[in-house]
Amino acid sequence: MQVIKILITGILCACSCASFAQTASLKGTVRSDDGELLPGASITISGVTKGTFSDEKARYALENLPAGPATLAVSFLGFEPETKQITLKAGEKAEANFRLKAISQELESVSVIGRSEAKEVNRQAYNVTAIDAKKLQNSTLDLSHALDRVSGVRVRESGGVGSNMNFSLNGFTGRQVKFFLDGVPMDNFGSSFQLNNIPINLAERVEVYKGVVPIWLGSDALGGAVNIVTGSRQNSYLDASYSYGSFNTHRTGINAGFTGKSGFTFQVNAFQNYSDNNYWINVDVADVNTGEYFRNQRLRRFHDNYHNETVIANVGVVGKKFADKLLFGITLGQNRAEIQTGARMVSVFGQWHRKGNIVMPSLKYQKKDLFVKGLNVGLSANYNLGQEQNVDTVYRRYNWFQQFKQYEGLGSERERSLYKFRNNNGLVTANVTYQLDEKHSITINNVYNTFNRKGRDELYPDADRYEQPRYNTKNVLGLGYKFDYSERWNTSVFLKQFSQFNKYSVTYNPTGVYGDVAYKIQKNRFDKFGYGVASTFFLLKNLQLKGSYEKSYRLPETDELYGDLLNLEGNIDLDPESSDNYNLGFSYQTQFSKIHRVNVDANVLYRNAQGFIRPKLNANQTKQVMDNLADVTNFGVDGEVRYSFKQLFTAGVNLTYQDLRNNTRFEDGYTTESPLYRDRIPNMPFLFGNADASVFLKDFGTKGNTLTFGYNLLYVHAYYLYWPSLGSDKLDIPRQLSHDVNIVYAMANGKYNVSLECKNLLDAKLYDNFSLQKPSRGFYAKLRYFISK
Repeated sequence: MQVIKILITGILCACSCASFAQTASLKGTVRSDDGELLPGASITISGVTKGTFSDEKARYALENLPAGPATLAVSFLGFEPETKQITLKAGEKAEANFRLKAISQELESVSVIGRSEAKEVNRQAYNVTAIDAKKLQNSTLDLSHALDRVSGVRVRESGGVGSNMNFSLNGFTGRQVKFFLDGVPMDNFGSSFQLNNIPINLAERVEVYKGVVPIWLGSDALGGAVNIVTGSRQNSYLDASYSYGSFNTHRTGINAGFTGKSGFTFQVNAFQNYSDNNYWINVDVADVNTGEYFRNQRLRRFHDNYHNETVIANVGVVGKKFADKLLFGITLGQNRAEIQTGARMVSVFGQWHRKGNIVMPSLKYQKKDLFVKGLNVGLSANYNLGQEQNVDTVYRRYNWFQQFKQYEGLGSERERSLYKFRNNNGLVTANVTYQLDEKHSITINNVYNTFNRKGRDELYPDADRYEQPRYNTKNVLGLGYKFDYSERWNTSVFLKQFSQFNKYSVTYNPTGVYGDVAYKIQKNRFDKFGYGVASTFFLLKNLQLKGSYEKSYRLPETDELYGDLLNLEGNIDLDPESSDNYNLGFSYQTQFSKIHRVNVDANVLYRNAQGFIRPKLNANQTKQVMDNLADVTNFGVDGEVRYSFKQLFTAGVNLTYQDLRNNTRFEDGYTTESPLYRDRIPNMPFLFGNADASVFLKDFGTKGNTLTFGYNLLYVHAYYLYWPSLGSDKLDIPRQLSHDVNIVYAMANGKYNVSLECKNLLDAKLYDNFSLQKPSRGFYAKLRYFISK
């Protein structure tokens, strides 16, 4: 009997060895043509029923494959499929790596994340749109103007390059929308690092979350968030560009990185902006000497020079046992801006300017499967040591003819000052996610922010007002749970706790004698709780429904409380604002005859905000000041339709309607119903949209070259400047219609690039804020060189 067992065992082992000898295995990686990892790519092989997907590090493996010739196919959304003919030898462990070429017909794409970082964004339950910034990197756009082409978004500027910017997302404006750089809040980046001076080349994609914000983006966003993703390349690359254009505008950008086999990595991003901003405007002018009035004069702006220079450097390691990523960084930058106007163009300045810098060390740490499988940890910290200075010491009054009247004595154009200050901003954010199993995960996120403005004015070295505290701390703690029931349905729920502490002083008259001023230290604290839910369901493979609700809070920002010492006056009496946010949307993609593609996205939203913080003119109408408007509702819709034909043509149109209404029925000072009740909120566009079209000529001139002709239209319907119910003169800001055209020639598969652009082709008069005119027609050229290994 024992002999029989031995014989059977031997026969089975021999069969097993013979079977093994007839099979092979295969492994490899999937990347884009510029070296970006592509997790979630589909890999199939002829003659084998099972396939696989690349993992989070873009690796794949196939076992027990039959020996012999085979066809290996790889595909990934947004990239051209690729096949390879291979021969598998029995017992061999073969390797096949792929680099997929991006499909270049879509300038902007809605990411549909789920298997990849560029695809899983939209498979989330959140209402999110992602701009593929790599498709725009041959343009002269900065990040703000790229975002201005997204449905639901309006970027409003007070002038040209480097001017004050107000970002609006589905009716929420300014600080109600939060900005993140690779998931880190940008609350403390200062004036040298703003959305409208960051070139598009810094980013790989930009994610726009409308309404409910995922818990891992921890902050007190009231109505949405923008996350700038700078890149996940773990290779060596160089991206250098320079552009020149109208109004003596120069922009330079250099992005470079190196990653060695040992895991050592170094990254540097540097950019520079310069412009005279001396574009044409149409204004009424009064002679400063005679008082004679001249209407509708076409003149150039003359005191609006702006420049900034910024360097972001990171050094560290990647792919280690103790850290997937550990980076030590420094951000250095400076800026100088001449101030041409106040909140309205009736104020004209000729000497007043402002300057600032940023010195910000930082730390970033990421590790997946820390201690136990499924436990992912991320930590970041930074501290801005930079300073700002307001310089206003010339006692003159200017007009648009550049005439001025000089006055005797000590004075200024607005408020005599050489005030130099540091905001001493520090920020620490931590994110921990634990994957309990395939369907359940929890996330904890905490963001702590500190602010302590310190300054001194050498013109008034003994002034007590500069010694008064301007101190603030803020903490946002979030807890989230995600349930992935299946590929078709997932739901997330979360809780947030908001805390803020402010310390400041107020003036009072202790004796009753005129001019006697003393200061009293005040403190206040806010503690609020928010919550929300987001869910998505795929009715079909290409038809997604999503809905979300959030009770959100937004704590007053330091500039709103203490002023920005420029055109925003502080208001220490501001209260937190809150909002009930409801979102419902769908996304549908289809393809006809493999040559026609159509994408449709639409969203419906409702907002009910209390303590709504919005800007208004101060008492003398020279500055803006933030104020709580007790109750505001907003019903809105936005949608986008995009069509593409092969790789030859693409076109899209998006439209946004938002109906913001004052829902405060009884106000202070009124014994009856307020005359402003249910009025449309003034100085807020309510109907706007974009349209674009591009034609691509592949292999133009020679193989690997592409010539692109592009067009973009911006439309903003006329809107009220003041409350509609106050008087018969509505003072509308007129309809805006702007046309941009461009030509891009990419050579050697994108290694060398030349682009020509014309912005505001028909030289339309464009306005955003209180009738402040934006740049007239301008022409621009850009050269770009890109290489990746």
